Amino acid sequence: MRTGDFHYTARPHCTASEAMTVLADLTRQGELHPLIIAVHTEEPPRPGAIRSYTITDAMRWGPLRFRIRYQADILSESATTLDTVARQSPNVTVRNRTTVTAQDDGRTRIDCHVTLTAPTPLFGYAFAQARRAHGELAARMEEALSGPGGHRPE
Repeated sequence: MRTGDFHYTARPHCTASEAMTVLADLTRQGELHPLIIAVHTEEPPRPGAIRSYTITDAMRWGPLRFRIRYQADILSESATTLDTVARQSPNVTVRNRTTVTAQDDGRTRIDCHVTLTAPTPLFGYAFAQARRAHGELAARMEEALSGPGGHRPE
């Protein structure tokens, strides 16, 4: 097994509350995350989770296209912090801690710290895919949370 982590930041024009509302609703991730094609809420939540989801991603490995289904859970949520974990087969875990901070310029700073653990033969592929997808996710979060033209609608 190997573990690696990375960090990214987004700064949309919105309130911290608006950002957290969108980020804590994983059903909205289909709109933002470049790999996600479906999100289904699981009732009741899995043990240790506040809310649980089953997510389907569309993936590529060279010329091969495939889908994976996995479990994602919100472990904790406050006005400023969101902790999630995604568990994929075979034995891939993605943990994400997101913090939101209001800024004086009308923006919100969204900081995401991602830790990925995977079997050594899959680690390079999984880590590269996660890093690329989350980079695109940051740009999409800024656009979606800022509204048309980069400014939040009044």
